[in-house]
Amino acid sequence: MNRTVDLNADMGESFGPWVMGRDADLLRVVTSANIACGFHAGDWDVMAATLREAVANGTGIGAHPGFPDLQGFGRRRMALSAESLRNLVCYQLGAARAMAAAAGGRVRHLKLHGALANMAAEDAAMARACYEGALAVDPDIIVMVLAATAQQQAVEALGCAWAGEIFADRAYNDDATLVDRSLPGAVIHDPEVAGRRMVDMVAAGAIVSQGGKRIPAAVDTICLHGDGKTALEIARSVKAALEAEGVTLKPFAGRRGAVSGGASAG
Repeated sequence: MNRTVDLNADMGESFGPWVMGRDADLLRVVTSANIACGFHAGDWDVMAATLREAVANGTGIGAHPGFPDLQGFGRRRMALSAESLRNLVCYQLGAARAMAAAAGGRVRHLKLHGALANMAAEDAAMARACYEGALAVDPDIIVMVLAATAQQQAVEALGCAWAGEIFADRAYNDDATLVDRSLPGAVIHDPEVAGRRMVDMVAAGAIVSQGGKRIPAAVDTICLHGDGKTALEIARSVKAALEAEGVTLKPFAGRRGAVSGGASAG
């Protein structure tokens, strides 16, 4: 196996004196960071500190917009109009771009968070509205999508730059959506299990569902959740397992157009 893949983590999700995750340590392992924009988590000081660390580490910077739901960590579903979704994403991306510029960096990608992402993975029209908000701010931004879902359908229709994402620490349904967190086995905490899964999926160019189904997918980047209790250990395990198989970790370049899954664009 001779290929490249990106390793990303959601972070910047602390709030005031309340700390979530080990962002500084994760930034020494991952190649891209999805930084909360203050709606589902994070605040201006946390954003600034996380962005400075990302710039210092040469990590690819992404905006991670979510629903306005601090108490529910953006994991509760909300009903918003298409216009409001566009504005919601536009607003948060604008904040991320300003904070990144102040830290000496730039936002190169966007990834939806939590319930917003899960709903967009089921509804291409909703995904399109979110991505239109981002593209109105930055037509060249790379949109990170849940591979083989309605999110991918939306970016393919828009013709924008995009990267396909799979998860190291989440189980999949047979339609490539994520197993609901309330169900057994939905979240993977064992670093060794996560590492083996990612080697298998990268080698196959496919998502492997909880039921064993293989779904061809654009595997450009692998995500782990920074709020997970074993997030740092999973990051290290996935990186070591992939590198042992000859896989190079580096930020994704982005791709355009439709694909049927398989080889990574790097």
